[in-house]
Amino acid sequence: MNGVVKLTNDKQKFSRYSRKIGRMGNSLGVSLPKRLAEKLNVSQGDEMEFIENEHGEIVLRKARQSKLPDNVRPEVLEAFFDVFEEDEGILEDLKDR
Repeated sequence: MNGVVKLTNDKQKFSRYSRKIGRMGNSLGVSLPKRLAEKLNVSQGDEMEFIENEHGEIVLRKARQSKLPDNVRPEVLEAFFDVFEEDEGILEDLKDR
């Protein structure tokens, strides 16, 4: 190989989207461009997840939807999670006993 090194230029292909943040009631919100919404396969009413990775970047993805058993009402499950979040410290203490 007489000292010649071949360099390849592997440019990543990515799309960049820009949106302004607006007020939505007492919260802040941002709209999704139509093309991005199509890529994410989301529509009005879907839930989104925001995940921070080890580089401090935020990954946006559609929340996985799982079918609840027929005997579980969504509002009961939501109330359970609310209580769990409020009492997480108490539950951690109980775990260590």
